[in-house]
Amino acid sequence: MNRSLSDGSTVAAVSTPAGSGGIAVIRISGPEAFRIAGVLWKGKALDSIPSHSVRLGTLTDESGEALDQVVATVYRAPNSYTGEDTVELSLHGSPWLQRRALVALVAAGAEPAPAGEFTRRAFLNGRLDLAQVEGVADLIAADSRASARVALRQVSGSFSSRLTEMRERLVELASLLELELDFSEEDVEFADRKALRSEAEELRQDIRRLADSYRRGRIYKEGLPVALAGVPNAGKSSLLNILLEEEKALVTDIPGTTRDIIEDTVEIDGLLMRFFDTAGLHTTDDPVERLGIDRARDRIRRAAAVLWLIDPTQPLEPQLKEMRETDIGAARLIPVLTKEDINTPLSPSDARKGLDEKESLRLHEILQKQESLDEEESLQLHEILQRAISISSRTGAGIERLRHELRAIPGDEENPGETLVSNLRHYRELTEALPYLDRLLDGLDTSLPTDLLAMELRGAIRHLSAILGTIDNETLLSTIFSRFCIGK
Repeated sequence: MNRSLSDGSTVAAVSTPAGSGGIAVIRISGPEAFRIAGVLWKGKALDSIPSHSVRLGTLTDESGEALDQVVATVYRAPNSYTGEDTVELSLHGSPWLQRRALVALVAAGAEPAPAGEFTRRAFLNGRLDLAQVEGVADLIAADSRASARVALRQVSGSFSSRLTEMRERLVELASLLELELDFSEEDVEFADRKALRSEAEELRQDIRRLADSYRRGRIYKEGLPVALAGVPNAGKSSLLNILLEEEKALVTDIPGTTRDIIEDTVEIDGLLMRFFDTAGLHTTDDPVERLGIDRARDRIRRAAAVLWLIDPTQPLEPQLKEMRETDIGAARLIPVLTKEDINTPLSPSDARKGLDEKESLRLHEILQKQESLDEEESLQLHEILQRAISISSRTGAGIERLRHELRAIPGDEENPGETLVSNLRHYRELTEALPYLDRLLDGLDTSLPTDLLAMELRGAIRHLSAILGTIDNETLLSTIFSRFCIGK
């Protein structure tokens, strides 16, 4: 349901997840919250209890029959989540008890709360702005430490404060231009054009930095997409299994075992990783295998990081060829040298810079065996191998180093003072505000009339306001709140 009951009615819903559990919480919010809860409550009168107080009592049904011994928590307006009088009843988590208590509350005069109704009321009563509302939804859905921290920062209002400050600066500039329009016949200039340009340029850079933070913010929120790529039998499925610490992918000595993408997630040092084991890349006439390879290349192009597995027990020319022909794009390439446990290196006289002795010896042996490579290919291979992380999925050698390399890609989500954008709607509004400031700056350089300059400023303000919800758009609000669960 997208409708809102934020019209003076009192609503009730279960605010804990559906199903049975130790405790369930029913929230009642609205001007009649104390009266409605009091009809079914046997204990100290709820309307006489101070705000943020807890009392033990008995909950009955509409006929007066006892349902459960419950704890009631009272919040008085405006100091509640919704900004309204609120009662939260903590009862035992029987699904039957939850249903029966809600039926009794409706009989006493409450309305069943639509999805997101409590948070909608918090927004309408000024307890949260729209960016904070979406942070609440993200915090509920957070499935890693990083995503929870980014969402909590948004709920706390740091992102909103940054946006509000930028919006107020834009409004100040616009007000000066609007004032000039009011006195246009007197040819008065209230906004110094040089100062206006400097302020607009600084604001454009601030908005651009916020928009650019979306890539990192999205990784913290949704996880880091990592593709495992390479030729058949390079060790991709074995590596996936050891990273996930379970036998997710089938591992055999037969090339081409993986024909479709296998996906799973794991949290590494607080960051969710989304691993995609892809089909081995090679030339084939098998239409089914070719379809899997096409899907693999598409997934590799869209990944934020690519673990390119190099098997030194196989000819390296085809592996180099597939690497060159695969468009990795902006993804971060991490070369991974597999099967470390079955390759005993020779001993060169000098170790290569940046590698330990064992890695240097192994690199030397691999390069010595590649007689068929031309000079350019040999140089390319040398550079790749020097950057490669040497691993063994059998012994676990190098796996911790690989995990550390992956975790370092987005950086630390706890950078004090940094504001990150993790919401796609926010990112779009920020990017759509930028062209208005671009045109404003161009207009200042070309002496654009004041009314046209003011129009560009108003456009930028409108997009920042849309993030905070200071523009009333019922369609936008309905879409956002409909994504919430019942009880929130």
